[in-house]
Amino acid sequence: MVDSSPSSPELNRNAKADLRKRLLKARQSIPAQVWRQKSDRICDHLRAWDYFHHCRVILAYTSFRQEPDLSPLIRHHTHWGLPRCVGKAMHWHYWSPQSQWPLQKGPHGVLEPHPNSPLVDLNQVDLILVPALACDVRGYRLGYGAGFYDRMLSQAQWRQVPAIGIVFEYARLPNLPRDGWDQPMQGICSESGLFLA
Repeated sequence: MVDSSPSSPELNRNAKADLRKRLLKARQSIPAQVWRQKSDRICDHLRAWDYFHHCRVILAYTSFRQEPDLSPLIRHHTHWGLPRCVGKAMHWHYWSPQSQWPLQKGPHGVLEPHPNSPLVDLNQVDLILVPALACDVRGYRLGYGAGFYDRMLSQAQWRQVPAIGIVFEYARLPNLPRDGWDQPMQGICSESGLFLA
């Protein structure tokens, strides 16, 4: 079992790199039909959450490397924000299927909003759906290692906004190696359910 307290950066870097490889390989081996079913169940759990329907703006993501696909949720909520990576920061833009600006590949290969699409009023954001390779039961996540979400969620303006890690159930783990800068989520959603802290 992995120690859940922060430890040396070198040990964590190696442990996280090894986990990333194994978890990404496992996720990319999920057959397309099973991936779709699991993604749809995640969407069903989020839709069944009363809070979801009262949010003004929800920040989400576009599925990359077989991350759970949240696109079925679009028709159940009006205002969505998607990230665009600029340097080491994420800029959030409004997006809908009717947007005049199509999504385009960003510097990391992820589909992102067009730079000309309108920016989200961040004061209106009530929920953040965060992609992850894995989450542990205490809400800590393992991402791809670039630190975009940890930098964002460490800012004071985001501390009161629920952030939910989105993973398949095999990647909801007892413990993950973590560093002092890792930011916990307020919940995890997998095909098995929505687990709030």
